[in-house]
Amino acid sequence: MENTASKTRMAELSALLNRYNTQYYQNSTSEIPDYEFDMMLKELEKLEAENPGLAQPDSPTHRVGGSVSKSFAVVTHRYPMLSLGNTYSRAELTDFDNRVMKALGEPYQYICELKFDGVAISLRYENGLLTCAATRGDGVRGDDITNNAKTIRTIPLSLPDAKNLPADFEVRGEVFMPFHVFEAINKEKEDIGEAPLANPRNTASGTLKQQDSAAVARRKLQCYVYSLLGDNLPAKSHEEAVKLLEEWGFAVSPTWQKCSSLDEVFEYIDKWEKERFNLPLAIDGIVLKVNSYRQQEELGFTAKTPRWAISYKYKAEAAATPLEGVRYQIGRTGSITPVALLKPVVLAGTTVKRASIHNANEILRLDLHEGDTVFVEKGGEIIPKITGVELSKRLPGAQPIAFPNNCPDCGAELVRVEGEANHYCPNENGCPTQLKGKIEHFVQRRALNVDSLGPETIEQLFELGLVRTPADLYDLTEEKLLQLQGFKAKSAENVMQGLENSKKADFGKVLFGMGIRYVGNTVADKLATHFGSIEKLASATFTELLEAPEIGEKIAQSLGAWFAEPANIEQYQRLKAAGLQMHREIKEIIRESEALAGKSFVISGTFSMFSRDELKEKIEANGGKILSGISAKLNYLVAGENMGPAKLEKATKLEIPIISEEQLLQMLQQG
Repeated sequence: MENTASKTRMAELSALLNRYNTQYYQNSTSEIPDYEFDMMLKELEKLEAENPGLAQPDSPTHRVGGSVSKSFAVVTHRYPMLSLGNTYSRAELTDFDNRVMKALGEPYQYICELKFDGVAISLRYENGLLTCAATRGDGVRGDDITNNAKTIRTIPLSLPDAKNLPADFEVRGEVFMPFHVFEAINKEKEDIGEAPLANPRNTASGTLKQQDSAAVARRKLQCYVYSLLGDNLPAKSHEEAVKLLEEWGFAVSPTWQKCSSLDEVFEYIDKWEKERFNLPLAIDGIVLKVNSYRQQEELGFTAKTPRWAISYKYKAEAAATPLEGVRYQIGRTGSITPVALLKPVVLAGTTVKRASIHNANEILRLDLHEGDTVFVEKGGEIIPKITGVELSKRLPGAQPIAFPNNCPDCGAELVRVEGEANHYCPNENGCPTQLKGKIEHFVQRRALNVDSLGPETIEQLFELGLVRTPADLYDLTEEKLLQLQGFKAKSAENVMQGLENSKKADFGKVLFGMGIRYVGNTVADKLATHFGSIEKLASATFTELLEAPEIGEKIAQSLGAWFAEPANIEQYQRLKAAGLQMHREIKEIIRESEALAGKSFVISGTFSMFSRDELKEKIEANGGKILSGISAKLNYLVAGENMGPAKLEKATKLEIPIISEEQLLQMLQQG
């Protein structure tokens, strides 16, 4: 495509994608299907890779991340990010109001906002472009997380259509993880055999500190803004500023309210104390601010807090209830999770009967004894957790809760991997609960999607000895299924049809369904694309596995161990013989030139303009050859950020030229 035509098309795609983003994230309107959006984004990424000089700083491609930071630069805040004084007492709110009244001596209004349980962020815009995003830090200095912030789709990268826009201003807001995203991440962790995350707030905080912005993008964080700062702002009050932020395209929670009296403030507090449990994110209170900027300036600041604002925090929903026992759940990967069985108690609008205790360390930390009365809270308003024990109610002679040494199902001695908190049952091919769990995982909607096979049916099939592995499912017949209690001809027919339909499932879905530890849906899809077939994946060396996208040492070790088991080899061979998809067509490389003919390359690290797979395709399209490892025969090592030190050391020792992504592109242009 000619340079002028490319520039025009890139501008057109950027404008469309930015509009669709705004409609989706600000107005909850989806104007085009996800597939069409993704195809437009891929087209823009390709054009930017071909024309790096034309890429714009506010390009929608920044939303997918890709940059890697070895460490975060420190940013000094132009306006300190002060903390707010807080209280749990309405009497103290009355005292605050009396101080404001006495200091001002004139009428005033408050703005009430929800206090989101997230991570404070400062966003700086210059000439309508986002130029810096920083964490609170110590209030004076924070970390520069601009690349990570750009992946948050509710943060505008530019404000091209905004009116009355100052040349230089800052916006303060709160980055958070919606409950549905948090639950999906924990479901994924359950699928790959990892311990769940504790709460959305900590997850959001940890995500923002990740060094790979592509990993941040996958976490689907959001941001509500609530404050505008700068010189000569076109607003005289907090209310006017919030309305301006909305007009300019920022995401502002619609829950704020102007109040003319403390009684109205208390009504707002009462309303959201009840309704907070219906919100899609966690809050822990409300923030009260004097509305007028002139009056804010008159009230001023203490050394640490503004005198014109205060937060009122809701007490965590908690209750005391007897511990009736502890049950040990066995995951399909063998992870043992203790679950507290509680006398039912109403908490945050729901009846709580169980609470996760996470692991053996937590049992010891809480010092749980049989029959204890425990305090239960909803962490982040989502997951019930035990926070302590009412020792005054401990029964005489009560015995400490002891974590078992053996699997509660098969009796195998539990193991604990060094560095991990969880215990595991190692009997993965003999523990009944694990075996049934693997089958349930295999037929779930995100894997082979055999919805006619529920847990009760799988339980019966297992007890009758008809099924012990996913491969056994494809040996079923209608006659065998009719042995199941309550099964009629139609039920048997539905199961057989569901199994037949599953043979059309993509290789990535089949690979995910096999239940290899740490191989979730996304990783399975990447492996299917990278290796193309189950045979190539099974025979891949540790080094070759590490060369696949998003595969680290932990996943590579897990894959190697899984394919080293003869029983697993037999299973995938049986599944393939039954007709399941065990390969994915690798798209044909269209030859662009012979600029790299006769030259061999190894790719290592992460890159700004291409993914590793795209870079390999580019090399092959121009006549080059990709090698799996470094040897004396190698011509070039293409080094990106965060590349493996072992490869660098070996290439240096063999005096192999080490080139950057930019130098590779120069070779293409010169050729």
